[in-house]
Amino acid sequence: MIIIQSKGRIYSFHEPVVMGIINATPDSFYTGSLHESMDAILEKVSAWCKYGMKVLDIGGQSTRPGSTRIGMQEETDRVTPVIEAIHRAFPDLLLSIDTYQAGVARAAIEA
Repeated sequence: MIIIQSKGRIYSFHEPVVMGIINATPDSFYTGSLHESMDAILEKVSAWCKYGMKVLDIGGQSTRPGSTRIGMQEETDRVTPVIEAIHRAFPDLLLSIDTYQAGVARAAIEA
């Protein structure tokens, strides 16, 4: 069993769960994860929740081969509005941040 405490909530996982992925980057290697607007992202997340998604991973830095690395501020600017909108619409959804930059992780936690 895995237990995670986050922002005053306790999440308990007794079995495998479904995780969704939102790539908040214009150059993702997987075009199915690209979204034209915040409304499109929220619609996708809503549908995934209906299908049983329990965790959502959000990334702002492309890792496709040949992609250009971006700075901490640009990555933060990409993920923070997405995190804030998802928190407002789905306050009980557990989020994870896909980053290797501590400052981006910190901003994601604070969002």
